[in-house]
Amino acid sequence: MSATDFSVDLQDIKFVVHEQLNASAIFSQIDQFAMFDADMVDAMLGEAERLATEVFAPLNKVGDEVGCQVDSEGNVTTPPGFKDGWNALVEGGWMAAGGPEEFGGMPMPHAVTVAAHEMLTGANVSLSTYPGLARGVGRVLEGFAPDWLKQISVPRMFDGRWGGTMCLTESGAGTSVGDNRTKAERTDEEGTYLLTGEKIFITAGDQDITDNIIHLVLARAPGAPSGVKGLSIFAVPKFDFDSEGQLGSRNGIFVRGIEEKMGLHGSVTTTLELGGDTPCKGWLLGGEGDGISIMFHLMNEARIGVGVQGLSGASAAYNLALAYAKERIQGVDIENIRDADAPRIAIVNHPDVRRMLMWCKVHVETMRSFLIGTALRVDKAENFLEGDDAELQMAIAELMTPICKAHCTDIAFDVTRIALQTYGGYGYTKEYPVEQYVRDTKIASIYEGTNGVQAMDLLGRKMRAKGGMIFMAWMAETSQVLDQAKETGKLNAAVTAMEKARDALANCAMHLGGLGMSGDYKGAMLQATPFLNMFGHVVLGREAIEQARIAVEKLEGDITDSERAFYKGKVLNAQFYTANVLPNVAAIASGITSGDASCMDEALFQV
Repeated sequence: MSATDFSVDLQDIKFVVHEQLNASAIFSQIDQFAMFDADMVDAMLGEAERLATEVFAPLNKVGDEVGCQVDSEGNVTTPPGFKDGWNALVEGGWMAAGGPEEFGGMPMPHAVTVAAHEMLTGANVSLSTYPGLARGVGRVLEGFAPDWLKQISVPRMFDGRWGGTMCLTESGAGTSVGDNRTKAERTDEEGTYLLTGEKIFITAGDQDITDNIIHLVLARAPGAPSGVKGLSIFAVPKFDFDSEGQLGSRNGIFVRGIEEKMGLHGSVTTTLELGGDTPCKGWLLGGEGDGISIMFHLMNEARIGVGVQGLSGASAAYNLALAYAKERIQGVDIENIRDADAPRIAIVNHPDVRRMLMWCKVHVETMRSFLIGTALRVDKAENFLEGDDAELQMAIAELMTPICKAHCTDIAFDVTRIALQTYGGYGYTKEYPVEQYVRDTKIASIYEGTNGVQAMDLLGRKMRAKGGMIFMAWMAETSQVLDQAKETGKLNAAVTAMEKARDALANCAMHLGGLGMSGDYKGAMLQATPFLNMFGHVVLGREAIEQARIAVEKLEGDITDSERAFYKGKVLNAQFYTANVLPNVAAIASGITSGDASCMDEALFQV
């Protein structure tokens, strides 16, 4: 492996899927996934690795350097090779993966999809945004579009002929979606509306990859109430089409500009004008006022996907930093610091570099298992496995979604930052690709709802679900994981530290719940982000402990030297995490329960 070449840790991905989650045994209980035995899963993951390394990764640098261009008529040109990358994805069946069979899709467990997407997205996050949106829009249309529209559009979304976007954000509204001003006027044709307004920050708002684009647009119909309850959602095509799907005239939705961004240069971000010079036609999905509830079907999926995006950047950056640290010869062993003639060594031998790499390693590997495991919960829930409480599995997945999105993307950015630091001055140059991962990964904590919004969602909605019973069910699961680890007799210190962190999390949940019950909503929400971070530390600590427990059992068997090193690394992960990361939980708990509200004092930040 080179310090400039993208790579994936397929060994660790397979460890999570097969040894930690035993996913194939679960798939065998689901008719549509019965084919996904261990060999089939490995074949799929191997093909994803090939596509990532041979097709997606070589296009990553050119996407960053060339970026997207827009002409005077609002037509966007994507970077050279991006359409070839899209076509390779289509030819490999990846666009159809997870889509409805009746519309040309093929079954694919969410857990396998997440594992594959980590590799593809890590290879080229900009390119991955286009198919990700198309598949997500296709699933929304399959669930909520009128039948005639569904029959035409959904097959074209999953075979790669059409693309898709989600259009929520408007200037001046931003995260406050309920302030959207785009209007939808009814026409004489049932279900058809004319839209006027503007949407900003629209990913893939135009491109030269597909023949057509279906935009999902939030807008307000006449007489609709204010706020989110008055929003409806419409399917707005770039080109009109007939009953056979043949494209016709240009619809009135045009690019009026593209953003110059810090990163993600190959993924176009547009401002879209609707109904300016040309009427903009759209078709209602669901009923009037159903916009937010329908859009959340896409947004919840997208938020887990953004967590995977964060992981993918972190994993790629860590792999690059590790390769560089093994190659880069600089300095002498600390024990020979006074010997000017001592042999020079690779920087991977320096204690501070090893500390940085270990911090990256444990976070990448625990984020990976957490995200794939959350996807497996969704597989269980959607297929109503006998003996599993499907509703509970989905509820826990929803509880975890803000942590998938927010904690994983915050940690992922820190991993890329630390990976760059490993390079020293070379990391800050474009000679090495790690600086691009820093820039490309930062957006993940911002879009699909900023991480602060995720924290408020976790504390204000998800923690309160079913009177807190979902949180308690997750806590019970966590206690079971710790009890199983304790039985090995070899992880006692790590388990004890996790038990203390678990209890601190529970106490802070009760404290913040009490603030809410007393009506001190500002006091509670002031601690929403610290609470999510605290929860995230405990979540990843649970993953580290569970992996270490499995590794302890493997180390007692007859294994190769390379396997022994791999499994010992899992045990060391748990030791490092509980000693160096988990103490943050106690510090955060102290802040949450302190009652400090100094930043809310009216003397500060006066307008």
